[in-house]
Amino acid sequence: MATPKKRRRTLRQVARGVRRRARRAAGRLRRVFWRSLQLRVVTSTMVISIVVVAVLGVFLMQQIQQSVLESRVRAAISEAQADRNAVLSILTQPEREASEQSADSGEAAQRTGDSPLSQATEALAQRAGSASRYSVIIRNERLPGEFFGTTNIEPKSVPDRVRAEVLKNEAGKNASWFVPLHYADRAEPVPGVVIGTRLDTTGAPQLVGDYEIYHLVPLDREEKMLASLQQMLIVVGSGLVLLLAAIASLVTRQVVIPVRLARQAAERLAAGKLDERLKVRGEDDLARLAASFNEMAANLALKIHQLEELSQVQRQFVSDVSHELRTPLTTVRMAADLLYDAREDFDPMVARSAELMQNQLERFESMLADLLEISRYDAGAATLDVDSVDVRDVVLRAVADSEALAERHSTRFDLRLPGEPCMAEMDSRRVERILRNLLFNAIEHGEGKDIVVTVGADRDAVAVAVRDHGVGLKPGEENMVFDRFWRADPSRARTIGGTGLGLAISREDAMLHGGWLQAWGAPGEGSQFRLSLPRTAGAELRGSPLPLVPPEVEMRRTWRGQMTPVLSPASADGGSDED
Repeated sequence: MATPKKRRRTLRQVARGVRRRARRAAGRLRRVFWRSLQLRVVTSTMVISIVVVAVLGVFLMQQIQQSVLESRVRAAISEAQADRNAVLSILTQPEREASEQSADSGEAAQRTGDSPLSQATEALAQRAGSASRYSVIIRNERLPGEFFGTTNIEPKSVPDRVRAEVLKNEAGKNASWFVPLHYADRAEPVPGVVIGTRLDTTGAPQLVGDYEIYHLVPLDREEKMLASLQQMLIVVGSGLVLLLAAIASLVTRQVVIPVRLARQAAERLAAGKLDERLKVRGEDDLARLAASFNEMAANLALKIHQLEELSQVQRQFVSDVSHELRTPLTTVRMAADLLYDAREDFDPMVARSAELMQNQLERFESMLADLLEISRYDAGAATLDVDSVDVRDVVLRAVADSEALAERHSTRFDLRLPGEPCMAEMDSRRVERILRNLLFNAIEHGEGKDIVVTVGADRDAVAVAVRDHGVGLKPGEENMVFDRFWRADPSRARTIGGTGLGLAISREDAMLHGGWLQAWGAPGEGSQFRLSLPRTAGAELRGSPLPLVPPEVEMRRTWRGQMTPVLSPASADGGSDED
C-alpha cells in the first residue's frame, strides 16, 4: 500500500509531466504560428472580426432593446393615463341616492365588492382584457394591507420603494420602474414594468385618503423576442467571422503560395542548384517578382560560373608556378649550399651574404611548400593517410621539432599528458604539422613565457590545447587569426620567418579530419588554441574533452564576479582605515 508521501511524489511527477507536455504543445503551436504567414493573417483577421462584430452586436442589441422597451413603456403610460381618468370619473361620480347610501351603509361596509373602487377595478380589468397586456392594483394609504387588483396579480409586485416614490410625486404624475411581477398562478416572477400615479381627489371631498393606481405591464414577450434576436445576432456574427476568416485565408493563399514557391526556389538556389527558376504567370506584382527572381538567379549563376573559372585559373596558376619554381629553386639551392659551405673562405661581407641567402632560400622553400599545400586544398585534392596512433607520441614529436626554436626564444614547454594511451585514427603527418604551427605561433607571440601543452581525451574525441601567456588576442580576432596572411599587428615583423599560411593550412587539416581548430585570447591574458579530433575517422564530432577558455582564466573571472566589496565602518563614513 502506497504511503501518503509516495502518493504525493507520484502526483508531483504526474503534474510535472503534464506541465512538460503542455509546454511542448505550446511550443509547437508557437513555432507553427510564427512560421506560417497564412495562419497569422487568418488569426489576426478572426480576432479583429470578432472584436468588431462583438462591439457592433452589443451596440445594436442595446439600441433594439432600448427602442422596444421605450415603445412598450410609452404605450403603457398612455393606457395608464386613460385608465387613471376612467378610475377618477368612477370614483368622483355624484351620490346616486342618499337614502340608498344611508340605508345600505352597513351592508356596503361589509361588501366591498359593490363599492365604487371595486367597480373601477372591474372596469379596468375589462379594459385590460388579459394579464398579457397589463394588470392593475389600486391602493389607498388609509387602508394599509388592502388593495384591489386584477388578473391574480400579487401585491408584492409593487415594492415599498415604488409606493414611497408615488406618494411623494405630485397627483397625476406618472412614473415607471422595471420590477419583477408576481402572479398567483405562476411560480416564477415575470419581468415587467410598473407605472404608478396618485389620483387627484381634491375635487371629490367624499373620497377619503390618497388613492394610488399601478399598471403592471409584463415584458416576457419582449424578453423572449430580444433573446431570440440575440441568438440570431450571435449566429449571424459567428457566421460572418467564419466567412471573413475563409475570405482572408483564400486571399492570403493567393499571395502566400507564390511567396512560398519563391522561398523554396531560393533555398534550392542557395543549396547550389543554380538552374532553379520560377514560373511566371500573369503580369501582376507577383509575376514581376518571379521574373526578377529568375533574372537574379541567372545573373548569380553567371557570376558564380565566372568566379569558379577565375578561381580555377588562380589555383592552376599557383600550382603551375609552384611546380615550375621547383627546378630553378633546386639549382639555386645547390649553388647556395656550395656558397654557404665555403663561407669561411670568403671575406666577412660575402660570408654574411651567403648566410642571408641560405636563410631566405629556406623561407622561400617553406612558402612554396605551403602554397602547394593550399593549392591542393583549393583543388579538393587533399587526402588523408589514416592510421591509429597515440596522440601523445604525435605531441612529443612536434615538441621535439620545436625545442630548438623555443631555446632561441628562452621559452620552456610545460607538457600535461595523460598517463594512459590516447589512441585515435588520424593522419599523423598532418596533425604533427598542425601542432608544429601552433607551437611556432605560441613561441613567436609568447614573449618568452612558458607554453602549456595539454592533451585530453574522452570516449568520442581527443584534443590538444596549446596555451601561451603573451600579448593575447583582441575581441573578434579569434576567427581572423586563421585567415591567410593575416597579422594581429601588421607593423610587427615575423621573428621566426613564417609564411602567414601556417594557421590557415592547420585549419584545413583539422577540417579534413572532421575536427575543430579554435582559438581563444584576451589582451594581457595570452591565447589558447585547441585542436579537437574524433577518435574514429569519419565520425561526427559533438564536443571536445578540453575547454576552450583556460580553467584558471574562467575561475578568475568567476571569482571576480562573485566578489563584493566590503567597507569598514571608518571607510564607509569617509574616514581612513589607518590611524
